[in-house]
Amino acid sequence: MKNAVLFGGIIGVLSLLWVFAMPKFGVMPQKDVVSPAEYFSFIIPAVGLFFGIMSYRKDECKGQMGFLEALFQSFKILIVGGIIAVFGSILYISYISSSGDNIKDFSERIFGALIVGVLLAFAVSLLFTNKSNKLD
Repeated sequence: MKNAVLFGGIIGVLSLLWVFAMPKFGVMPQKDVVSPAEYFSFIIPAVGLFFGIMSYRKDECKGQMGFLEALFQSFKILIVGGIIAVFGSILYISYISSSGDNIKDFSERIFGALIVGVLLAFAVSLLFTNKSNKLD
């Protein structure tokens, strides 16, 4: 669990920094409009999951890891990161952002991040799987 908290925390903090940096660059969530800069935010969970699962396989699994083990660890990392990012984003929308920001537009981005995170979890799990689980 230590690995999930560490790398999930990194993903959550970097995601929060991204949320705070976007308005500085003039990028705000708007209804039905996605800025090209918003597409780069998927790099944060991709890199966090990659290094998190790589570290987990090397340190705790001694180099051998099955798909379900990697997928479960990926989901733990994403849950920790998601809790931090969503909590910080709610605080940002509630207390820091201008009155023009809409929580609905922002929540659509969070749901999109959930979908991207699940797809990345499957991809990274497949990438680091090296132990077959035979069903007899």
